[in-house]
Amino acid sequence: MGRQIRVPGVLLAALLLAAGAGCSGAAGPDAPGGGDAKPKPSDSRAAPPAGGPAGGAPAGGDVLPGMVTTAVARTRLAALKVAPVGSMAGYSRARFTHWAEQGDKCDTRETVLERDGTAVKRDGECRAVSGTWKSLYDGVVVTDASELDIDHIVPLAEGWRSGASGWDAARRKAFANDLAHPQLLAVTAASNRSKGDQSPDLWQPPDRSSWCQYGRAWTTVKSAYELTVTEPEKKMLTTMLDTCAS
Repeated sequence: MGRQIRVPGVLLAALLLAAGAGCSGAAGPDAPGGGDAKPKPSDSRAAPPAGGPAGGAPAGGDVLPGMVTTAVARTRLAALKVAPVGSMAGYSRARFTHWAEQGDKCDTRETVLERDGTAVKRDGECRAVSGTWKSLYDGVVVTDASELDIDHIVPLAEGWRSGASGWDAARRKAFANDLAHPQLLAVTAASNRSKGDQSPDLWQPPDRSSWCQYGRAWTTVKSAYELTVTEPEKKMLTTMLDTCAS
């Protein structure tokens, strides 16, 4: 039998206290789902913490995760910096790495397809082979995943001209693959390509019943990433939020 090592009582108490502090379950403002605290600006951070429900699952009544209430969206919209449209100089979609690997052979696209669909089945390579999806923008029901695009609510080009041009590669990758905020959504390819990289003053979802979610989602993402808005964009977002029941 090996020799036992005795630890002085004072040292043992100190070690136990340190371990307890390190395992605390309290979430700070930088923890996922840690509240509405605004992250400190930093080009080196990846994605800011979600401002709505955590865990990547949509709240009741919403089809997007991380959504905030209409009241919170109005407050955040009012706080956004208004600025002219920025330059597209140097822009390339390749500067926003996507789709990122999410584990189990799945990338961001396949993860969103599984999240946004009903009864989704995947093959051994994580590709969606069956399921049902309802496109938020136009209300079209789709049963073939190849007919769907994964839309960036705030398009990559729009992000670039409203602040992302100054980010580092890690932050742009986080923006392009963000599963915590309402930034990614499976929609019909036709509606996504109709939207292109246009802001809400230039393109609105054809199904007006989606305007409340779209306006809250756009505002949530722009606020989370501290991106700017133009005056016409802000005006149209206000119109969209006015369609919300509360």
